[in-house]
Amino acid sequence: MTFLNEVKATSFEAISAETPAQKRALSYANTILQLFTQVMEKQQPADRVVGEYFRINKKHGSKDRRVIRESLFALFRWWGWLNKFNTNTGTNTGTSTVNTGTQAWFTMLTVNARLESHSWEPFITAWAGFSGQEKQLSLDGETRLENASEKCDWLTEQFPAIRFSTDELVPDWFWQTCPTQDAEQRLAMVEALSSRPPIWARVQNIDIDEAIDKLAKLDITATASEYFSDSISLGHKSINLNGMSLYREGELEIQDLGSQVVGQICAPNPNDNWWDTCSGAGGKSLQLRSLMLAQDKQAKGTIVASDVRRKPLEELAKRAKRASFRGITASPWKSDELPVPPNHFDGVLVDAPCSCTGTWRRNPDMRWIDVIDSVNDKPNLQLDILTRSSRAVKVGGTLVYATCSLSPLENEDVVNAFLAKHSKFELEITRHPFTGIEATMHTVLPYQADTDGMFVARMKRKS
Repeated sequence: MTFLNEVKATSFEAISAETPAQKRALSYANTILQLFTQVMEKQQPADRVVGEYFRINKKHGSKDRRVIRESLFALFRWWGWLNKFNTNTGTNTGTSTVNTGTQAWFTMLTVNARLESHSWEPFITAWAGFSGQEKQLSLDGETRLENASEKCDWLTEQFPAIRFSTDELVPDWFWQTCPTQDAEQRLAMVEALSSRPPIWARVQNIDIDEAIDKLAKLDITATASEYFSDSISLGHKSINLNGMSLYREGELEIQDLGSQVVGQICAPNPNDNWWDTCSGAGGKSLQLRSLMLAQDKQAKGTIVASDVRRKPLEELAKRAKRASFRGITASPWKSDELPVPPNHFDGVLVDAPCSCTGTWRRNPDMRWIDVIDSVNDKPNLQLDILTRSSRAVKVGGTLVYATCSLSPLENEDVVNAFLAKHSKFELEITRHPFTGIEATMHTVLPYQADTDGMFVARMKRKS
């Protein structure tokens, strides 16, 4: 029986919850366990699982939702350490046993809350009491654990019988497929992946200072990016997008700053014709059009967006209409044959399907759901898509390959394999927007500018 199944098989009814805070804490613990188990056992994305839960269970108020949601996502963020508490736990006075089952679960919830500096102290105190580890799970009110290194040291001090390492916050296979240069970069990677990223956005059809002023009137503190003139950070708080006129009128699009790097490297001219081969819901298609219009309000350039899925393309159509963007059309993939004319486009963007390891900050559950095959299975597909898509680039045109993966197997290796068989294309030197380094291929690392991880390479067709 797995640990999670053992917890599920243990009734919480045997626990004595007397105060209102203890009763709510017990209810939260049960709900979080159900959601956590569903994600791990059924390998379903956590955001989808929790979203569906709240859609069905409308009894929860905003505070309930916050406790449940933030606790759930934090469990995945620190699971590399928390899963150690399902057996024996050492204390400062020796070694004590934490029973597999409910005691271990409450230990995890309490440690999880301490690592995140959560503010719901009455519920945390109740969880600590249920765990039987109150002394070890207390934290001085003046102590702030600012980063993964400090949190690792705190855990080691509290539980000396257990070994904790920052490397454990991601699975072993991550280091095999996403190697780092040295210990310093390795730690920086862990620190970034263990932190919550801000909400990055991009403005359209509006001056960025005007957008920031409008957001301030809604009590939303936004700051302009130092890298791109149309990018702003909206901080870390949840935002009701539909309640914002900026969003409803198409003047604001949510797009991570790392993702925005891709459009900037594409650098479309106002009257270019571009094909976004794997557009999804069209975030980069919209960015390309916005970049054209920023240069010339009468820009006649066009973007054709393609995807194998119809629903994302329908969403793109809604987003383009909301922004009053003309010149964006959809042409779905129906077979292996190109859904667009060959030798036709000034630019082709291949934002290929990938393991998405660069988005683990936003989706910490994926690091425990996925396995090494999520990386190893992608390169052949990526090379095939890149090869077929390249046929649509006209002579002198641009071909851009991008992923949100941090693995060279999906990035540099795919580009090099493509170039080895397609001599009519050559890499172009471009500038990394965050480091300033000029190179032919760029990996955007999460810690460089508080973003998701991305990879991008720009090529030109010579003949």
